[in-house]
Amino acid sequence: MTQTVTAPDDTEESGALKSAGHVIVDTLVAHGVERTYIVPGESYLDVLDGLHDSSIQTVVCRHEGGAAYMAEADGKMNAIPGIAMVTRGPGAANAHVGLHTAWQDSTPMVLFVGLIPFEHRDREAFQEFDPKAWFGSGAKRVMVLDHAERASEIVAEAMFAAVSGRPGPVVVGLPEDIIKHQIDATLHPRIPVATGGMTVTDWKSLNEALREADKPLFITGGNDWSPEGAAAFTQWLEEHDLPAAAEWRTEGTVPFGSPSYVGPIGYGRPKPTYDMLEETDLLVFIGTVPGDVITDGFTARQNWDKKNFLVTIDPSLRGRSGPVSHQIVAKPDVFVRDLIRMDLPVKTSWKEWTARMRGEQERFAELPSSQPGAGQARMATLMANLVRGLPEDAMVTFGAGEHTNWAHRYFPTNGYASMISARNGSMGYSIPSAVAASLNHPGRRVVTIAGDGEFLMNGQELATAAQYGATPLVIVMDNQEYGTIRTHQERDYPRRVAGTQLKNPDFALMAQAFGGFGVRVEADADVPAALEAALRAIDEDKTFALVHLIVEQRVRAY
Repeated sequence: MTQTVTAPDDTEESGALKSAGHVIVDTLVAHGVERTYIVPGESYLDVLDGLHDSSIQTVVCRHEGGAAYMAEADGKMNAIPGIAMVTRGPGAANAHVGLHTAWQDSTPMVLFVGLIPFEHRDREAFQEFDPKAWFGSGAKRVMVLDHAERASEIVAEAMFAAVSGRPGPVVVGLPEDIIKHQIDATLHPRIPVATGGMTVTDWKSLNEALREADKPLFITGGNDWSPEGAAAFTQWLEEHDLPAAAEWRTEGTVPFGSPSYVGPIGYGRPKPTYDMLEETDLLVFIGTVPGDVITDGFTARQNWDKKNFLVTIDPSLRGRSGPVSHQIVAKPDVFVRDLIRMDLPVKTSWKEWTARMRGEQERFAELPSSQPGAGQARMATLMANLVRGLPEDAMVTFGAGEHTNWAHRYFPTNGYASMISARNGSMGYSIPSAVAASLNHPGRRVVTIAGDGEFLMNGQELATAAQYGATPLVIVMDNQEYGTIRTHQERDYPRRVAGTQLKNPDFALMAQAFGGFGVRVEADADVPAALEAALRAIDEDKTFALVHLIVEQRVRAY
């Protein structure tokens, strides 16, 4: 019941008593948490009671998977972990999908799970499970609060673990009886996070490698940037006529319109972008490593002798493929701080190389005609009309499926973080991430593109959007199938379509039932007016809006 650490200035005076659940909330407030995404449960009622009078907004979700996705998306947008809270057993199981996303996407996130009372443990009590056995292989740390007096310490440790090194998810178990104990309300201070940086050897090695290279290529990725760091990096690239590509589903670190941005590298990438990996003579990965998506299943780099630098705070280089010339242990912003001190002479070969690849990207991203054609509704028409009217700071979110390629190709991501997505290919992410983005950035145009198969996995979170005033534009591309799986099926089992076809409800009516605007579009001629009406509803009625677009089955962005 005693804490020996020094409390921050704005915490309770030493000696004051509070329940452990209330101290948990106070510690989250002291760490700068503004929002938590929850599905309530009787197992952590004392924490909910602590949230009642706190400054933290409690966003009540309709499914634990949706809550976990929102927290994961929150972690992508902020410098502190996203926070989710769920109950024991079934609730924890439902939240596991968000943890997997946070693990593979390297997103800082803390999941609080209410547990059975301490005295009931190991007796197969109602909804009992072992959190360390369940989550031990998919979280950076799994901690259980078995001693109430450690409540603030455990939260501080969880917040630290989520952001230190390679970011990721942390699970904290909260036994129902332990969190009710009265303890000293003194809070554990924040634990500082090491950010690394370039050593003199690193700096000299990279400087020399850049001076020797004729076709260098930077590849950005991960969720560990800040808007300021990304902007400084972009300015340095442009001053030196150097190119940067984006890891799959992380576009926007170098803005879409920058003359240094040469496109995304990932599944479905255009061939010129893929060819860059073979043609370049120097690769510098920042915030990510050359994993299986970038390297076509760990094959593209197996026989390379190309010089490469991997800039990551993770010394283990987990997930990387191929030989490594040099690792720089640093978070992106710190690396950029040191990088921009390099004043390099701009080579003619750099200008030509960057201009050629930028030209390929501009051709790839050139918008189709905004004039509708005859026949069925087309995503090309919708994107052409949407993109031309977007503000500079527009954001896009999406989950997984062929519908995401329309955003990869055309959506103007003009800053970090303007693309919020799931690199682990998790379906059902689009609506929760759009709700989180809209709540984090009220007033910004938030667009989410969902497939029909994906939408129904978490479409119920539109109720959460309505309850808390989130105003995303939701585009549902309805091709009546699980399109990505059908594509693989046609390749491996041609003309034997099985298990991929769907019959869908009217999603526009669903949107209306949840309290938003919804419009169903079947003819291409109706696309511009439908989009205009949806945007008008967002701006004038301050609600979310959904455009249900009925498209042909085998249509693709590229």
